[in-house]
Amino acid sequence: MQTIEFELDREYVELKQLLKLTDLVSSGGEAKVIIGEGQVQVDGAVELRKACKIRAGQQVQLGDVLIRVTGEA
Repeated sequence: MQTIEFELDREYVELKQLLKLTDLVSSGGEAKVIIGEGQVQVDGAVELRKACKIRAGQQVQLGDVLIRVTGEA
């Protein structure tokens, strides 16, 4: 499994933005489709909300890629 460390420079990032910022998707539209299909997990649970607020300390998984969100909690 590939792990990406993402340093958060604000309180939160929306899930669809996180997928774009980590280059896992090429567009916001692609992110919305992938999230809507239930392919993304946040802290081990399927997340269907495209604008879900992801904060420091959370983990997002898409396929075999795990994103660990770090920064000021």
